[in-house]
Amino acid sequence: MKEFRFRILLILGALALSIYLLYPTYSDSQYTAEITESLSVIKENIKVSNPTISAADLNDILRIKEDSIKTADPAIRVAREKRMKLGLDLQGGMYLVMEVNTANLLERVAKDPDDAFRKALGEAEVESRLSEENVVTILVRKLQAEGIRLSRYFGSIRENDDEIIDRLEEQEEDAVSRAIEIISNRVNQYGVSEPSIEKQGSRRIIIQLPGLSNEDEAKRLLQGRAVLEFRFVKDSDFTIPIMNRIDEVLAASSNGIKDSSVTTDSSSADLSKEEFAKQHPFFSVALINPQSPYADAFVSDKDRDIILSYLKRPEIKNVVPDNVEFVFSAKPEINQEGTDIYKMYLVNKTAELTGGVIEEAQANIDPQTTEPVVTMSMNSDGARDWARITGSNVGKRIAVILDGYIYSAPVIQEKIPGGNTRISGMENLEESKLMEIVLKAGSLPASVEIMEERTVGPSLGQDSINQGVTSLLIGFLLVAVFMIYYYKSSGSIADLALFFTMVFIMGILAGFQATLTLPGFAGLILTIGMAVDANVLIYERIREELATGKTVKAAIESGYAHSYSAIFDSNITTFFTGVILYQFGSGPVQGFALTLMIGIVCSLFSALVLTRLVFDIMASKGMKINVG
Repeated sequence: MKEFRFRILLILGALALSIYLLYPTYSDSQYTAEITESLSVIKENIKVSNPTISAADLNDILRIKEDSIKTADPAIRVAREKRMKLGLDLQGGMYLVMEVNTANLLERVAKDPDDAFRKALGEAEVESRLSEENVVTILVRKLQAEGIRLSRYFGSIRENDDEIIDRLEEQEEDAVSRAIEIISNRVNQYGVSEPSIEKQGSRRIIIQLPGLSNEDEAKRLLQGRAVLEFRFVKDSDFTIPIMNRIDEVLAASSNGIKDSSVTTDSSSADLSKEEFAKQHPFFSVALINPQSPYADAFVSDKDRDIILSYLKRPEIKNVVPDNVEFVFSAKPEINQEGTDIYKMYLVNKTAELTGGVIEEAQANIDPQTTEPVVTMSMNSDGARDWARITGSNVGKRIAVILDGYIYSAPVIQEKIPGGNTRISGMENLEESKLMEIVLKAGSLPASVEIMEERTVGPSLGQDSINQGVTSLLIGFLLVAVFMIYYYKSSGSIADLALFFTMVFIMGILAGFQATLTLPGFAGLILTIGMAVDANVLIYERIREELATGKTVKAAIESGYAHSYSAIFDSNITTFFTGVILYQFGSGPVQGFALTLMIGIVCSLFSALVLTRLVFDIMASKGMKINVG
């Protein structure tokens, strides 16, 4: 058996790894069933104790209870993060294709548009929908064909067409980028798990929202006006006592013990991590830098849901004053361990200024300090208010908030008259460019239209899962029965290899956190039929070798050796077809291609390594091998 040791260890290792990668998916399904059952019991108890409760209030209570259950056990979150993802067609949700109407933007920035301009713009808009060209390119071509200079409608008379074209294309691209940024913020704020937002072509945005239940609310959210606000960040003298009180209430509600605040508890450093988390549940997940003059809390990505569930509790809402609220940063920072860390600020609920007053924002590199900066200008009303706000609050921080997330909290250095403001302190030009997009996002830059919409209900998604699994089992059983009937004992070896192939495929999909879709199920079913192709070629070749009078061992070696060329030719060509489908196809086609490619690799491994090992062991022991 020593000569087989490496192959045995290789197969067992692959099997163990696949099971390990699939375990979170199994755990998540168990946790989901337990949570659903618990919420069902809680729902019935609430209805009994309060028969007149409204559906909205009941859903709010159940949502808080669900958050509490999920945050109480970190294993639930870990399993959900590592599980195999399900696509919209299996989980339910919304699929939207939205298009930024850049023609609307061009009409708005044009000076004195006449009938000729509107006609050319309308034709350009229609033509752009049928091609990959952007609206600017088509509009320019039509105007130039009529002998009209672009300076007639854009820019100044001193600018040539090339300069104007570059600026218009930049504005068009910037409009799409701003729309994507705003939509991403809104989707994240809405709480959709595992959303997908991608740019397609020059102005289309593909949005997938798994598990979404309220379609009308989601569409209003995506197409509505962005909210840009400037709000003051509260000082540490105001923030720390509130945080201490939250920590005390949480500790008291969890174990009935009222602890002293984290700022005065000198024994906290001597506590173990578990004891500290029990006595200080808030400060165990919201970390304060004692060396910083600010009271910004640092919260890891995995603990953010815990903090949000804490803040939703009625007893915590009673602790936090009505005129302030905790708000997270929009983008995470990455610590030394590679963990995403978000900042949590305490800010005023009332905005000092809104984004409607901003006329222009521009990201640049300061020529004197070489640091990235953003300059912005305001209209007359905004400039007047901004001068008053900055003049009376020098030294305070004011947060730039877009749709409920903080992008920056700069310190006011001096009174700013005229509305022309310079924001510094950003790490790189990319961050300053993002700030430029945010400051210009007082509203969507151009209207966004829904071009395609598909909705899959949760029950329909579950039906698809059930039908897919049924098809998978039927296909597996039919192939297995045929192989045993036609190839006798050798057919059962092929069936064993087929089972291992399916385990390997699912393990790889789970390991890469790939999304399983209904076309993906089709790829799996196709793989079942293709997986035995290699075994059929090998068995038929072994039959021919045995017919010539060769020994079993020699027939096996010759059968495998002479089958390689046909096996590799067929599988490699199919694999390349899968690569092409994945590269140039859209979501459903990519799901099919991905499972097909993974299935080809796994089936080759099972046929050429696993079945060969079984045959070699049987031949070495002198066992009878029947290939039908």
